[in-house]
Amino acid sequence: MNAFAGTSSYYRRFRPGIPAGLAALLAHETPASTPRRLLDVGTGPGLVALALAPYFDEVIAVDSDPAMCAEADAVLRPALSAGHRLQIRHALAEDFEPPAGWQPRLVTCGRVFHWLDQRRFLNRLAEYVAPDGVLAVFSDRSLWTADSAWQQAVRAVVQVFLGEQRRAGDGFFGSDGPPYEEVLRASAFCEVTTVAIPVRRKWNIDEVIGYLYSTSFAAPHLFGNRREAFEAAVADALTPFLDSGFLVEDNAFTVLTARRPSSRGR
Repeated sequence: MNAFAGTSSYYRRFRPGIPAGLAALLAHETPASTPRRLLDVGTGPGLVALALAPYFDEVIAVDSDPAMCAEADAVLRPALSAGHRLQIRHALAEDFEPPAGWQPRLVTCGRVFHWLDQRRFLNRLAEYVAPDGVLAVFSDRSLWTADSAWQQAVRAVVQVFLGEQRRAGDGFFGSDGPPYEEVLRASAFCEVTTVAIPVRRKWNIDEVIGYLYSTSFAAPHLFGNRREAFEAAVADALTPFLDSGFLVEDNAFTVLTARRPSSRGR
């Protein structure tokens, strides 16, 4: 099952990227050794790789969805200088094999770790990441889990149209599983640091609808011939919350950086 079928163009246009402060933090956490190599897992349309590319010499962006890979290629290639080396790879994160001898210094999992077979991925990653390499797992709250009044109102509209249970494309979202920190501490990357980076965003109603269509829980095809009715219901639910035409969101990225024991400072 591809939970994000039909969402790639919306993901590219309407998903917020990562803030500059998060990109700078991850670049600082990455070992200074050269060449600086980035592996972006679950790259989607390449938003994380785009923010981090200025700090790296070589970038490999991996996604299991060929449509997302095409979007990433369209986003990243025009933005990177001739000195960058870029590969877009269509593969499951758990099965990805880097080029012979290629060891990433930073591996990013932005908004994707919950979709992975986490232990299998971490075991595989330990086989090829650089000895002093860093794994970064991070995400902000989605509209489904956010708690402001306008976001709850939108979630209620989605539930009216698609049911109370959170969708994951044509299926349903599973349980969250153990906390990420617990999973990481049980892996080779057991030295874990956690920070939170706040972010404030402003949305208009069309952007919220576009964001919804970028998600697995409100993918466009799930609404069939009711898309117009859904969009009208979202607009009706959000209009009372508008402030000068916008909706304000206070969110935060929770960032876990993980290393092998005693790898810091090598």
